[in-house]
Amino acid sequence: PVAQTFFVEQNVQAFARLDGIITLVDAKHVEQHLDEIKPEGAENESVEQVAFADRLLLNKVDLVPEEKDLKAVEARLRDINKFAPIIRSEQAKVSVDQVLGIKAFDLTRTLEMDPEFLNTDGEHEHDQSVTSVGIAMDGAVDLARLNAWLGPLVETRGVDIYRMKGVLAVAGQDLKYVYHAVHMIFNGTYSEPWGADETRCCKLMFIGKNLDEKELKAGFERCLSTKKRKAT
Repeated sequence: PVAQTFFVEQNVQAFARLDGIITLVDAKHVEQHLDEIKPEGAENESVEQVAFADRLLLNKVDLVPEEKDLKAVEARLRDINKFAPIIRSEQAKVSVDQVLGIKAFDLTRTLEMDPEFLNTDGEHEHDQSVTSVGIAMDGAVDLARLNAWLGPLVETRGVDIYRMKGVLAVAGQDLKYVYHAVHMIFNGTYSEPWGADETRCCKLMFIGKNLDEKELKAGFERCLSTKKRKAT
């Protein structure tokens, strides 16, 4: 739908053009998403995003140390899209001229893959089992409790948890704790200090498949070091 806008909306056409579609690929986890079995009628968004790309940024290659494994991933991508150059990267670091001003989008090729590309009335069915859960709580977490909760969570549910990210207040710490995770790979670090007028709180987001909102909120609430334990 976003790409359609450049061709079906005249006011957009007047000042903008679609330079190219860039797909950022997680080298560590992409194959499990390409192989994921979707409900009948639902599209595999990962396959679509690779197929329609004009550039494929194969990111997080440092997490796949064996060259043969990287080549196998690249072969999978080329089976889906033989036209898009594959650019390897770590932390999405690439030169600007590799992703901007590339003049790579080809409407003719896109229509060959999807004749309904310009049909704004067409249906695009997503996998309804993939949802997001947001949690916001006042107060601070006990870091030991948080780690004790997150460890088993990513071990047992990591395949279904596509992304986690958040900003947390940690008891006894003046700095914000920023974290993000992709499946079973978790990274957290302290960043800037809380402002004098800021309310110390915790905000986090889960994106994944078959998420149990009540279970996640109850689990995180048990990580709080304060007595204020009401999630929103």
